[in-house]
Amino acid sequence: MIKPTPNPPEADCTSPYESLDSKKLHDAAERALDHYLKPSATTLKFHKPSTMFQVAPDMDNESLLVHACESLASASIMTSDIAAYVDPPQRHTLLAIQQIIMLAELAVNRVLDNVEISQSAAHS
Repeated sequence: MIKPTPNPPEADCTSPYESLDSKKLHDAAERALDHYLKPSATTLKFHKPSTMFQVAPDMDNESLLVHACESLASASIMTSDIAAYVDPPQRHTLLAIQQIIMLAELAVNRVLDNVEISQSAAHS
């Protein structure tokens, strides 16, 4: 069988970077990645979070937990209501989200129970 093209000429397997130290190349690549992917300390220093929506710093834990529990219960009901109006693939996703919300609600309720128990034990 005759090949339509000749074999490529044999060439040296030299890299244009062979003369440079591989550690220098690695360091340069790391600096480039850090420049684009890691924020600098000065960038983080001047970042101020928004205070538009803020929880009052003097709120007690029990009130915060009660509010979280009520919010989770509302989210559970909303996902259940929406699930009734969508087709099965999306319905399954919404019901899975509802189950996660319900599990979080159960956890918050357990913490509330523990807070009540520890507070009543402290007052005894």
